[in-house]
Amino acid sequence: MPGVCALPLAPRIASGTPSAGGWLGAVGHLLTELRIDVDLSGRDIQREFDALYHRIRTNPRTRDAMRPLALPLPGLEFRLREADGEYFVYAIDPLRNRIVAYTVFNRLVEVDRHTDRHLRAPHAKVVDGYRRMGIASAIYRWWLDSGRSLITGARQSAGAHGLWMALARDYELAAARINTHKRVQQLPLPPPPGFFNALDTRLVLVGRDCRLADFMQHGALGG
Repeated sequence: MPGVCALPLAPRIASGTPSAGGWLGAVGHLLTELRIDVDLSGRDIQREFDALYHRIRTNPRTRDAMRPLALPLPGLEFRLREADGEYFVYAIDPLRNRIVAYTVFNRLVEVDRHTDRHLRAPHAKVVDGYRRMGIASAIYRWWLDSGRSLITGARQSAGAHGLWMALARDYELAAARINTHKRVQQLPLPPPPGFFNALDTRLVLVGRDCRLADFMQHGALGG
């Protein structure tokens, strides 16, 4: 991805910020304040994945664009595809020859070109029987360890939000607002109750060796 931070060497928490434990203590109430109203537990996810896998296998252009991705989860194979600046990761069970998890790193129309160079909003689905295996966590960590940052979408599932809080123990977490000029403004933590009801407020996880200053402006609660 052009314009993102260089590939990093080691995880860190930015100097001058509280420890990971301090961050989590400061934002603990976000578990109830953030918009958590997405239900990804539908019964048709496997059917959706089977149709997706069929389209991939029968479309030479899409199939040839996929490349192996090495992630530390035995028994699964991962494939990566990039299209129009968005990244798609597929987890495949080779014994059953089917997709069992899917993650897309979306571009956000709400942000400007400068911010678009640094941030993607992840969205993951995992079928029943493969949840709690750490699939989404492994994929998100791969992204962050590659020196790229994440921003939440307008809404999250409860499971996704729990994953973000777990990742915040190892990666810098920030609260943010997307302003009317499509720039991301950093907000103080913790924000007041109810603040995250607004659709323009988000959370950010900072990739390894990246800096908030690369893509985020300082903001104020009232501005």
